[in-house]
Amino acid sequence: MTSTPSFADLGVPAPLVRALTAMGIESPFPIQADTLPDSLDGADVLGRGRTGSGKTLAFAIPVVAGLADEPRARPGHPTALVLAPTRELATQIAAALTPLAAAYDLRVTTVFGGVSQQRQERALRAGVDIVVACPGRLEDLMRQRVVSLDSVDITVLDEADHMADLGFLPVVTRILAATPADGQRLMFSATLDNGVDKLVKRFLHDAVRHSVDDETSPVEAMTHHVFDLAGADDKKDMVQTLASGAGRRILFTRTKHQARKLAKQLTASGIPSVDLHGNLSQNARDRNLAAFSEGSARVLVATDVAARGVHVPEVELVVHVDPPAEHKAYLHRSGRTARAGNTGDVVTLVLPEQRRDVAVLLRKAAIDVKPQRVTANSEQVSALVGEVAAYVEPVAPQPQQPQRAPKQRSGGGRGQQQG
Repeated sequence: MTSTPSFADLGVPAPLVRALTAMGIESPFPIQADTLPDSLDGADVLGRGRTGSGKTLAFAIPVVAGLADEPRARPGHPTALVLAPTRELATQIAAALTPLAAAYDLRVTTVFGGVSQQRQERALRAGVDIVVACPGRLEDLMRQRVVSLDSVDITVLDEADHMADLGFLPVVTRILAATPADGQRLMFSATLDNGVDKLVKRFLHDAVRHSVDDETSPVEAMTHHVFDLAGADDKKDMVQTLASGAGRRILFTRTKHQARKLAKQLTASGIPSVDLHGNLSQNARDRNLAAFSEGSARVLVATDVAARGVHVPEVELVVHVDPPAEHKAYLHRSGRTARAGNTGDVVTLVLPEQRRDVAVLLRKAAIDVKPQRVTANSEQVSALVGEVAAYVEPVAPQPQQPQRAPKQRSGGGRGQQQG
């Protein structure tokens, strides 16, 4: 059995090794160990890896290392660009990049819609080295000549397949075409369908391909359960029971209204919960995610907007309250647990009229699991719930002023408020 190479063995510069150690990251994940020798050497890389496989650091490290000896960026002319499909993912990528960039005094900023662009304009005009952006707002700022991509040395396209699902590929194509043709390009995608392969052929040159845990490969640390329920009343009891455990859990619903309603119901019953969906303002999203991350809310009730790019450690249970429409969504939702080497359970609740569709969904997702007829009082359910958390007295909500969307013409804001 071969030992795992260290970051230093893979060619990661010493300042970044020290920064990683300070972050508590001692050894690379497989996708990092596979791709870093090539990406650090300046090669174009196509990485196929499931979300949660460690791919953010797989591109963050070479981005920072590649800029280490370069002149600092001129105002409005960043030297590295990371494209992400959603603002949540962009925010988390920037958070991962920032401590690494600090090792070389590199500046990082985010660019996405749904918020005022004034702060983004100020940051770009002051000069930033690395821009982490969603496509719509970035293209708006390019049209307004706030930013130019003519000095970008390294471009990263993260979750390219999700870009395609959201209809971003025409914008992404225009953005990539605005970067220097001889720059380094790194692309990460779970699949190469829906036009992603065309991006690869046009913009990646002699790309080195690495595939670690492609989209349909099962996660050994993830256990799947399918609970057949008799009807809506049984489902309501089951959701309440599954939400009652002491650990973090994410419950997925099909609509924004259902997510908001369920979070309120659970909180009112003594289970502190927050919702996450496209109707929330950016401040509300950030506030709810922070409450879930730091533990004042144990349950996050979300639509598919949270299935990508939201990484909260140690989520022990994902519940598909409403089964998703297609298998990709099932895999991305489920990927919120069993991340970074941790274990986790995934439960799908199925009403009688949904059984056939769910069977097809799981077959496409390559998940082999036998449905179980259970109630909220069944032993299998109690085992999943584990320790039941103490009742928390609900706090009366503060009256809120209605949110006004900022008067921006950014396509980024609209495109990122899916779900």
